[in-house]
Amino acid sequence: MMNNLIDTITEDKDNPDLRVIVIGSEGKVFSAGHNLKELSSENEIDTHKKVFNLAFELMNAIIDSPVPVIAKVNGVAAAAGCQLVAQCDISICSKESSFLTPGVNFGIFCSTPGVALSRTLHKSTALKMLLTGRSISAEEAKTAGLITEICNEDDLNKTVASYCEDIKNKSREVIALGKRFYYKQLNLGVKEAYKTGGDIMVENLQLKDGKEGVHSFIEKRKARWTHGTN
Repeated sequence: MMNNLIDTITEDKDNPDLRVIVIGSEGKVFSAGHNLKELSSENEIDTHKKVFNLAFELMNAIIDSPVPVIAKVNGVAAAAGCQLVAQCDISICSKESSFLTPGVNFGIFCSTPGVALSRTLHKSTALKMLLTGRSISAEEAKTAGLITEICNEDDLNKTVASYCEDIKNKSREVIALGKRFYYKQLNLGVKEAYKTGGDIMVENLQLKDGKEGVHSFIEKRKARWTHGTN
């Protein structure tokens, strides 16, 4: 499944028609995380390394995707499944959804999910989940910063579609530049981040769609995006 997600996220990354990616599921489980049978002592350490190297590659694929990646959650997101939600750029869930990192209950601390949670949630909520294995509700997940928006289950597809439409109405070229800088500046000190951000703003203004956006505002008309193509 991780290989399939990586392939799907990356295969059209240079296609200007690709504007947004939605990761969803069928049934009442968004993702239960890694298969513990693959992590049992009966398997060699090379198998364990392969599993977590794939997870690392999947998280990087989401970060490096030039288009926004949205998690559409309707149900349980556990362990690495919760990590997947946290790593997506936008996460939308139904009111019935819940989130947990229960690895500690089975003698395996959710270290890699903790990377995403510690960068997304409030410290107190992230540590509660990691140290106790307790689940949090959709409402608590939103309050803590894991979830972007909650809606009724019947409205989930419509809500996700509205976000997709908003993104499709923007310049792909500008979105890609902005997303790339967002993740880069997270690792910078605040002064360096501001300096780099200013350089990126200047770069943005030199883009074809950057120039078009400014002109459309001045001329009081709708922008005609090229999305970086000729």
